[in-house]
Parts: sequence; structure tokens; C-alpha cells
Amino acid sequence: MQADVVIVGAGHGGAQCAIALRQNGFTGSIVMIGRESEPPYERPPLSKEYFAREKTFDRLYIRPPQFWEEKQVDLVLGVEVTAVDPAAKSLALSNGETCTYGSLVWATGGDPRKLTCPGADLAGVHAVRTRADCDQLMGEVDGGVKAICVIGGGYIGLEAAAVLTKLGCHVTLLEALPRVLARVAGPELSAFYEAEHRAHGVDLRTGVGVDSLVGEGRVTGVRLADGSVIPADAVIVGIGIVPAVGPLIAAGAAGGNGVDIDEYCRTSLPDVYAIGDCASFACDFAGGAVMRVESVQNANDQATCVAKALCGDAQPYHAFPWFWSNQYDLRLQTAGINLGYEQTVLRGNVADRAFSVVYLKAGTIVAIDCVNMVKDYVQGRKLVEAGVAPDLAKLADAAVPLKELMPA
Repeated sequence: MQADVVIVGAGHGGAQCAIALRQNGFTGSIVMIGRESEPPYERPPLSKEYFAREKTFDRLYIRPPQFWEEKQVDLVLGVEVTAVDPAAKSLALSNGETCTYGSLVWATGGDPRKLTCPGADLAGVHAVRTRADCDQLMGEVDGGVKAICVIGGGYIGLEAAAVLTKLGCHVTLLEALPRVLARVAGPELSAFYEAEHRAHGVDLRTGVGVDSLVGEGRVTGVRLADGSVIPADAVIVGIGIVPAVGPLIAAGAAGGNGVDIDEYCRTSLPDVYAIGDCASFACDFAGGAVMRVESVQNANDQATCVAKALCGDAQPYHAFPWFWSNQYDLRLQTAGINLGYEQTVLRGNVADRAFSVVYLKAGTIVAIDCVNMVKDYVQGRKLVEAGVAPDLAKLADAAVPLKELMPA
């Protein structure tokens, strides 16, 4: 098997790269290799609408399955790349075959980070990363599982807790750090979401360590560091991802936290690009800090950057980062990256469940979190992009539209 462009990974980034190649006039052969047996589908709804039964799986496809054939993109599904030979420009596949490439795009995302404590391999311990993960958990809930312990207070854990509570489960959520969302949000937002989840019946505990999972064959509880045990019919582990870059690093690609890429999404290997959750780069919107950005926006925009480069129109990656999360009737929209922020300004009233938290560094707006505040989000992202240093009194006044803070 061979192709002019081989894309490894059939998630958002991989799919968008193939789409963008055709949109930009690429006429060569394209092969997309995916670990799962499904054509490319959206991941974020898995822990939201799909798990809550609000969307059927066929509505999650990034494109209808027949689209890929129409665009002459060959899908090789249910297969993994086990080794990369950059000199021969070939890939070893888990089905025993090899695949050669002209250019390689690595878009594998990451694997759910696993617990390392005793009992982590018991039945009933779940991740929420793939359709199979969600189908298995949904089947257990349908089969009568009610007491569920969620380990990890990031967005995945909080979204899962919200849906499970809605489905009538008794949910305990454990976060090792002093507050939820500690790595991505300020204290104001953390405190708000903690209160919301508790108000919806979630037994949310912060600053707690997990000693082990208990059970014979199947999990029956979670033992905490203090020795107490929380009964659990099932456990969801949402403690981040491990970038899926093993074969690339083994082949000599530079990387530590994922695989390193330059401003054109090129790795240190010839004709090998990397995009999405697995790629580490100097982020213009975080003061040049080298980081991975785990978002659909980043995966899609990096995919388009690579497609243009492969079509002879190379442009440095400089896409604005944005994120979102749905929990209960709350829509959180985030613009920018608040890394290294020095102060926050609250707009609106938290008690009204509609407010914004603005993050500033050296007096300049670097990010904004908006809860049920669409206008603030739309106008605020322009302030972040422009690097505005606002009048703080006006910024804090929710009656003042953010667009009025943009310099003339």
C-alpha cells in the first residue's frame, strides 16, 4: 500500500487534513489510517449529547461515510501504525502490512491516562475517549449501574458527571488538586462549577488522593488516601491523555510532551508533519510557550495549515485558540489561553449563572471565560486577539459592552 499523503489518525485533525487537501486542489492519493473501525466522527459529543442519548451516533460523523469514497480518500480502519521508517518513508501496520508515503501527517491525538494504583485494571473502570468507551459505559448504566465514581475534575470528568446525574446515577467526583479545573481556569470559575455540581447532587470532593480501587474481578469501590472507601459500581477515569507518538519518537522525532513541530507543523523527520493533541509547539497566544493545545479548533486549524503547505501555499500556524464545555444548562465558551495570568476581572453576577471571567497579564487581556454570555464571548475574543489593555472599571461593568473597550 502506498499514497502521496498518508494521514495517521482518523479524528478531527486527520479528517480535516484530508478535507482541506481536496479543497485546496490536491489531486494525489490520500490514505487515512484509523485505529477504530468507524469513519471519522466528532469526539466532544461523546461525553455530552451522545452519552445523554440526545444524539445518535450517525449524527456524529464528521462527513457522511460515502464522502470519503467520493473524495478518493482511502480509509484503512481498525489498524494501528506500529513503526515508522523515515529513511524508507514506510510504516509498519498492526495487520502485518506496510504502507509507504510521500508525506506523512501524524494526527493520532492521545490515549487516556490510566491510573497506576492497585485495582486500576478491574472490570467496570472506564475512560471516555471513544465510541466503544461510551457504549460500554452506557450499557452498564442501562443494566442497572447506579453508583459511579468519577476520578478527575477536568472538563471530561465534569461533563460525564453532569450527564450521569441527569440519567439518575449517584455520582461521586474526586479531584486530587484543591479545586476542579485548576489547570485551565481561575478560582472564580472553579468555585462556580463546584457549587453547580453539588447543587445537582454530585458528591464532589477536592484535595483527595486515590489509594486503590477495590473489588474481586470487578470494581466495587474506591479507597482514598485516608483509608475510607467510596462504594462504586463503576469508575470513570478522566485524568488527561498521553500523546500517542510512540512510533514517531522511536523513529527519531524530537519530542517530550508529544512530538515537537515548527511553525509549519513539521516534525524533525523529513516530510513528516504532526497536528492536534499530540503536537507540541510554540503558541503565539501563550507568549511563545511550548505546549500542546487539546481542542478541536487547534486540530482543525493545524490540519488546514498542513494541507496548504502540501499544496504549495505554506503559511505559519497562527490560529486563535478557543474552547467550549456544556454542563447541565450551562454553556462555557473560552477565548485565548490564560497561562501566566496575573489578575482576573469578573463581569456580571455569578449568582445569575451568567457571567464572564477576564484574565489579564501586564494589564493586557489574554483570555476570557464566558458562562451563558455569548455576547461577551464574541466581543471578548476580539479583545484577546488585539491584546487590548482595558480600563478596568469599564471591564468590570457588565453594562458596558466589551466592544466599547476596543481602541478606536
